[in-house]
Amino acid sequence: MRHYKWEGLNHVGLKTQGEIEAFSTQIAKAELRKQGVFMLRIHQKRNLIMSKKITAHDISLFSRQMATMLHAGLPLIQSFDIVSKSLNHQRMKNLIASIKKNVASGLTLAESLRIHPAFFNSLFCNLVDAGEKSGTLDIMLMKIAAYKEKTDSIKNKIKKTLAYPMTVLLIAWLVSSGLLIFVVPQFQSLFKSFDAELPQLTRVVIQLSQFFQNEWYFIISTVGICLSAFFYYKKHSIKFAHALDKFILKCPIIGPIMENAAIARFTRTLSITFAAGLPLVEALKLVAGATGNILFSNATDSIRNRVSSGQSMHLAMEGTMRFPNMVIQMVAIGEESGTLEKMLNSVADYYEEAVDTSVDTLSSLIEPIIMAVLGLLVGGLVVAMYLPIFKLGSVV
Repeated sequence: MRHYKWEGLNHVGLKTQGEIEAFSTQIAKAELRKQGVFMLRIHQKRNLIMSKKITAHDISLFSRQMATMLHAGLPLIQSFDIVSKSLNHQRMKNLIASIKKNVASGLTLAESLRIHPAFFNSLFCNLVDAGEKSGTLDIMLMKIAAYKEKTDSIKNKIKKTLAYPMTVLLIAWLVSSGLLIFVVPQFQSLFKSFDAELPQLTRVVIQLSQFFQNEWYFIISTVGICLSAFFYYKKHSIKFAHALDKFILKCPIIGPIMENAAIARFTRTLSITFAAGLPLVEALKLVAGATGNILFSNATDSIRNRVSSGQSMHLAMEGTMRFPNMVIQMVAIGEESGTLEKMLNSVADYYEEAVDTSVDTLSSLIEPIIMAVLGLLVGGLVVAMYLPIFKLGSVV
């Protein structure tokens, strides 16, 4: 249902207005005509709830709630209604209504979810399909929710850690630019009255200020073009994305964190696909898209090709030169003992904990580094401007 605000004339010709709920503008107009309203203007009401996007957290919560309903023995259709009524997120309610309509028309839950690939990827749908076929849909949905929460937690921690220094550096750049464009010229006019040679640092800052004043449009357009080109090629160029992921993995501090996160996602995803009873080759195909790194995705494809030709998984992993020896040994033990799912879970737990520890350590180190950078930028500009005044004072 959508909310509309309308203005019109009633049956005696007086202007009136109000709000109405309907599935479309045409239905709203028809309903108002039945009420004797001559329509002048109607538009959909802006709703802050409607503007909220559906996030990964919303999908995880939906999975957990549906698992709880099904575990309690409630029918699937009734579970949709109960979960929908508990939400204030209108877009999520609309998504659930669409899934419910498709299930009621005879589609399976997995088929209904595949209609919405923006929210439910192939891995999610295949796991739900396996749960439906095995009669363990509630258990599978609970495992999916736990899986998504763990992987999203790692992803959000890394994003938060990287976003903080980027935001602070952006603010520092804006402040420095403001000083160079608006404050330094005031000092420059003052220095002209000194009729004395300025220190080297001050001259450099003044030249930099003049460049910013004369070429600010060029600087902004260049930065904008570079950022646009970066995101465009990252999304559309496989070679660029491959080179970028390779560069990230080689970075001194961020590289090990991203590598551990990719290994954690690989092992956690492979573990949950084993739990669903999917064949190894099919499971590896789903895992390739969940690693979050093109190099590990390509390594997973290579493992799948070798496994499909009859090679054991730990030897296939060893041949990619992407996985640490500890991971390969754990997989080998799991294959020999028939406890591969358990071993993969153990490896995932270890690397997720390693990522958490590294991110926390990095977060504690970033703050003093950022403060030092800000001090050098802003403090350097201030010292450069006051240095001639200090020298003049010493001469006097």
